Amino acid sequence: MKSVCVFCGSSPGHDPVHAQGARAMGAAIAKRGLTLVYGGGAVGLMGIVANAALEAGGEVHGVIPRALREKEVGHNALTRLEVVETMHIRKARMAELSDGFIAMSGGIGTFEEIFEIWTWGQLGIHGKPLGFLNIDGFYDPLAAFLDNTTKAGFMWQAHRDMAMMETDPAALLGQMEAYEPQTQIKWVEKSET
Repeated sequence: MKSVCVFCGSSPGHDPVHAQGARAMGAAIAKRGLTLVYGGGAVGLMGIVANAALEAGGEVHGVIPRALREKEVGHNALTRLEVVETMHIRKARMAELSDGFIAMSGGIGTFEEIFEIWTWGQLGIHGKPLGFLNIDGFYDPLAAFLDNTTKAGFMWQAHRDMAMMETDPAALLGQMEAYEPQTQIKWVEKSET
């Protein structure tokens, strides 16, 4: 793993524990010699994780759509800021640049991004690791929901296991570096259609 993409909020959230987690994540990425790939914003957790990686001597590659450059206040002090035309291009480019994916605290955009990457992994489009940095129990309800989804028969355990969850950035990165993709399992056999 040479680079890791972080999906996170363009807001810092109400509790400063999320900003602390973002600083720890950015520093951990840089200390491992990994390049941080993220959405290119200078605000919220996005800006905090990028600044922490830069301050720790890391390289940071931001990818931001032209229409969001002003709203998310594009970060102009990155190793590289790439401006693209659409959200679809942004996500595809971030996926192309990254060897792994992490969701930190965030909202709808964060959820959509990590779930799309997860779906691509389930379908065998990539074999890259993904995980959730579970700051102060933020993702505990999601973990319970995903376990219930598996129990109810809507997700195979092998697909559930693709998503790592840790409270410590270094531990999450360590798990991701050790990740070996499983052989892809078909969800529906042709005879079942």
